Amino acid sequence: MPRAVQIFEPEQPTSGVVFGSPHSGRLYPPDLLSSAQLDPLALRSSEDAYLDLLLAAAPRHGAPLITTQVPRAYVDFNRAETELDPALIEGAPRGAANPRIGSGLGVIARVVAGGRPIYRGKLALSEAERRIDTYWRPYHQALDALLERQRARFGRAILCDMHSMPSEAAPERLLRNIRRPEVILGDRYGAACDPVLLAEIEDVWRRAGFRVARNAPFAGAYILQRHGRPAQGVNAVQIEIDRALYLDESRVEPGPRFEGFCQVMAGVVAEIAAIGAAEGGARLAAE
Repeated sequence: MPRAVQIFEPEQPTSGVVFGSPHSGRLYPPDLLSSAQLDPLALRSSEDAYLDLLLAAAPRHGAPLITTQVPRAYVDFNRAETELDPALIEGAPRGAANPRIGSGLGVIARVVAGGRPIYRGKLALSEAERRIDTYWRPYHQALDALLERQRARFGRAILCDMHSMPSEAAPERLLRNIRRPEVILGDRYGAACDPVLLAEIEDVWRRAGFRVARNAPFAGAYILQRHGRPAQGVNAVQIEIDRALYLDESRVEPGPRFEGFCQVMAGVVAEIAAIGAAEGGARLAAE
């Protein structure tokens, strides 16, 4: 069975940044495979495939990386535990209208990319609760503890909540001579991250040669809602990267540019980690 949480710690912690990849899990439980009407390749279409490998340099630069082996098609850690879809889960309470639930993308997803239904029938509420207890809660408890540790040690915590977007998810701009963004930074329109810090992170991506946009169409979901509290010293940024830069999207396999892109990402990760080291380094020196 997949592990709910994997934390890769630096030997020498020097940065208040935490890199997170909640959607790169690719260990599919047998009960999902047996109950799904989709083949394994279709199930994988919702993954942020291999994004965890693109972030592997984080511990070498003093910042922890938190991931999971649990696939998004089984449990979605970027949804609230209360986002239960009554169209999928028998006995789920019917609450206020929620566009994520309505589109089939609650905490237990009803569909994968392209709106394709995962299951042949409904799931029992007890099964949804089991997945939440076994996987969702341990992941968020671990992330809570990790961010609090970083904030206490470095004066502030900076969560880079990393995702990948299908190449068609970032539509071409209508304005002349403006091309589709390759990286989209979400801060819930200023609610989740200090604006000066967000500008520093954006500069890192631009210096690396990427076209960057903010908040549209991805401003951040549950993880930023839960953890982004800049006034309390916990900043959170959702970072979406165009999969076409490194992935063979049709086969959900590393593309021909994967190794080179890993090297580029190692440089980006190092620079973002350095942003989180500035305040923390002074704090540790004083201690």
